Amino acid sequence: MTNGATDQPKPLMVIGWHECISLPDLGLTDFAVKVDTGAKTTALHAVDIETYYQGDQKWVRFRSPDVAGVPPRILTFPVFTKRDITNTSGTPETRIVIRTPMVLAGRRWKIDISLTDRGTMRFPLILGRRALRHHNIAVHPGKSYLVSTKPTLEGNTP
Repeated sequence: MTNGATDQPKPLMVIGWHECISLPDLGLTDFAVKVDTGAKTTALHAVDIETYYQGDQKWVRFRSPDVAGVPPRILTFPVFTKRDITNTSGTPETRIVIRTPMVLAGRRWKIDISLTDRGTMRFPLILGRRALRHHNIAVHPGKSYLVSTKPTLEGNTP
């Protein structure tokens, strides 16, 4: 897809089922995530999730995950939407969704991220297919870290 007469489509980027991404507005840089095309929506580990109003706009306050050497801290974002999402156990739940920029292999675009307690999961973020759609990305199911460097154990992720 092109957006104008001079725009060229991005070349196909093949990524692994594990990669490192950055979420600059959350202060999280180069941390390992699981890419899961079976999940529609991206999900981030968050706890102490509370909504509140600033004027007439709904906001969310939550504690971020401990990743890439960045200790957990309280973050605030405008609520983008609420979405019914089926969790890993197959149970539907309503989640708060924020919209924020993501960086993957030097490409940057906004993605929707649902907030949920993923404390028992190996990766603090699961990157769903909606985040990859329209960006000419294919996922190689048998490879990891094709466009990023595997983090060391000191980075707090596998």
